[in-house]
Amino acid sequence: MKYLLGLVAVLAVALGVAGIVYGEADDSPGLQLLAGLLVIGAVAIGVRIARRSR
Repeated sequence: MKYLLGLVAVLAVALGVAGIVYGEADDSPGLQLLAGLLVIGAVAIGVRIARRSR
């Protein structure tokens, strides 16, 4: 189960980075903000999973 959540977190980071890159090209600050929040949330979930597994 924790591997599945970790995979979801990694995919969310990848999607967030893609959103930031696309938002930069499209000059869309709202998309960049939402993508940044997605990356921060995914990293927080990844850290939480890592700390619980100890």
